[in-house]
Order: sequence, then structure tokens, then C-alpha cells
Amino acid sequence: MPRLRFLPDPTRLEGTFVAEYLRRETVGGAIALLAAAVAVLWANSPAVDSYEALAHFEIGPLDVEHWAADGALTLFFFVAGLELKREFLVGSLSKPSDAVVPVVAAACGVAVPAVIYAVVNLLGGGPLKGWAIPSATDIAFALAVLAVVGSALPAQLRAFLLTLAVVDDLIVIVIIAAFYSTELHWGSLAVAVLCCAAYAALQHLRVDRLVVYLPVVVAAWWFTHESGIHATIAGVALGLLTRVRQDPDEDRSPAEVLEHRLVPISAGVAVPFFALMSAGVVFGGTGGLLTDPVVIGVVLGLVIGKPLGVFGGSWLLCRLTRAEIDPDVHWKDVFGVAVLAGVGFTVSLLVSELSFEGAELEAAKTAVLLASLIAALLAAALLGRRNRLHRGRSPQTGPYAG
Repeated sequence: MPRLRFLPDPTRLEGTFVAEYLRRETVGGAIALLAAAVAVLWANSPAVDSYEALAHFEIGPLDVEHWAADGALTLFFFVAGLELKREFLVGSLSKPSDAVVPVVAAACGVAVPAVIYAVVNLLGGGPLKGWAIPSATDIAFALAVLAVVGSALPAQLRAFLLTLAVVDDLIVIVIIAAFYSTELHWGSLAVAVLCCAAYAALQHLRVDRLVVYLPVVVAAWWFTHESGIHATIAGVALGLLTRVRQDPDEDRSPAEVLEHRLVPISAGVAVPFFALMSAGVVFGGTGGLLTDPVVIGVVLGLVIGKPLGVFGGSWLLCRLTRAEIDPDVHWKDVFGVAVLAGVGFTVSLLVSELSFEGAELEAAKTAVLLASLIAALLAAALLGRRNRLHRGRSPQTGPYAG
């Protein structure tokens, strides 16, 4: 049985893919950040009525706000599903000895913030329904911060953050499906399942015409929405049903082709659209937020719980199993990435909308934005210092001693 490896060199497996993914998500993170800033300024300006009017403007069966959360994010989660399956079958999660540590770190990084939120709200008399809000990591923003401040950091850290976020997404997707679905409508759910089965059959038959897939995908999305399960779950399911291994006569697998085409749309349009419609928090009368258990629970969960879970899970498993950390990486580098995992933006905002309404929703969104900003600044400071140390090293210095 091969010995466990923690942070193996990604250049031996999927290295160019990871680098390409990082470059794309960095751009997406910057665009989404700009959209969030516009939303906050717009919602706190004299033109706030126009922002509310846009959010509630109906286009077909949904208003703009729901098109952003149920429609645009479905594309984001479809790409996440493609990435999940690719990582599990041919990527960094395909080899158990390499995947076990980041998988455990991600699981702990989901559990610890949820526990912290629950404890704070039990003691403070707040609502427990938002326990999953601080459990998510926003891959686009996290990678954007890492790219800006970590140009000289080992590539293993980028691969670790990517793997961590992929597993994190999978866990939170399961949480949304299990705990944040409304009353189930079994007829619609059955149709959605049949549509997903039809999609899988088309993949098996090697059908590659968009005109055939489009009605199946749209129907799967709509009937999932109508079933009471959040529509983004359809995106994940369809992504996981897409072929990731190429045939002998193919240059790239269908999953690679779809990722290449859809990632720019997801990162550059879908996520920023959701950010624009979801981040418009009104900051009037924020004094009470400092004592609101929802705010305290979310902030402590993301800023303290995420680093404790990710770093603690990694360190403890390595000590228990004697897994080897790569000699080019120090535990201080891992801690910086663990702090960066506290940037929760996109999925945390989605879970906030699934958990609350009214003033509680505004408080939760404010907490997500504040906590993500704090985590990003702390991580930038920590990783920036580590980056300077790594830049000063030469290839002849040997294994890293700290």
C-alpha cells in the first residue's frame, strides 16, 4: 500500500490543467468582486429603489433575483460538477493516498464552522437554520487572492486549495440538497430524474449535438426547481453525468470541452450576476449587528472555524498517519491557505438566502461579506510574508525548514 502523501507536486499529474483553472478563476474572482462592490454601493445609494425594482422584475416564470440564484448559479454548479468528476476520476482526487488529507481537511473545514455557528446561536438565542452559511469556501475569490499575493508560493498550495474547494463544494451541495430543500413534489422530481437519465444515455451513446441536449438540460433544471429541490442541484447532477474520459478518436473528453467553453461564462457572467443581485446589503443601523448571534456565528465560523478545521484536520491526520508533507512546503504555508478558505462569498450568500428572510437575511449577508473580507485580508498578510520568504530561496537551499 503506497504511503500517504500530503501536498504532492501537481506537475506530475494535471499540472497544466490546475494552472489553467487558476488563471480563469482569478479573472472571475475579480469580476465578481467588482459586481459585489457595485451591488453594495447601489443598495446604499439614493437609487436603491431601482436596485429593488431590477431584483423583482419578472422575466418569464421567475424574477431577476431568482434567475440569478436558481438560473445563473446552476451554470456555476454544473461547472463544479464537471470539475468534481474530473478530479475524482483523473485528477488530484483519483489517487486515495494523495487525496485523503485534503478531503479530511475539507470535511473538517465544513464541520467546525457549522459547530461554532450552532454554539453561538444556542447560547445567544439565535436561529440555528443558518448553520451551513460559514461552511463554504469561494474558490474564485480564494484563488484570486492567492494569485495576487502568492506568485512565489509552491504550486502544491494552489493544488491543495483547489482540491479543498472542490471537496468543500461537494459537501455543501449535499447539505443544500438534504437540509435546504422545500416540500418535495414527487411528480416533478421523477421527471427531473428521467431527464438526467436521458442526459446520461446521450453521453453513453456519444451524442454531441447541442440541439439534442438543450431541451433535456432545460427540462432537468426546470423540473428540479419545481420539485422543491434547489435548482442548482440539477447543474451538479448533470455535471457528474458528463463523460470525463476521452475515447481513442477524441482530442478531449466532453467534460474538458464543456469546461473550456463554459468556465468563462460561469466565472465572467453567471457568478458576477449572482453577486450583483445578492450582495446588495443595506448598511443602515448596523449597530445592532455587533450583538446579533447570526452575525457573530457567521463571522467566527468563517474567520476562526475555517482555519481551525482545515489546518487542524490536515495537521492531525498527518500526525496520526505519519503522512509526509512535501519538503518545499512548510506548515505555516498551509495555515495561510487555511485562513484563505474562510473567504465564503458565493455559496455562503446562496445558503443565506435559503436560510433566512427579511432582517435576518440582511444580517447574514452582511456577516458573509464582512467575514470574507477579514479572511481575505488576513490570508493576504500571512501568505504575502510567506511569498517573500519563498522568493528569497534558491533551488540549492534544499528542503524547507521554515
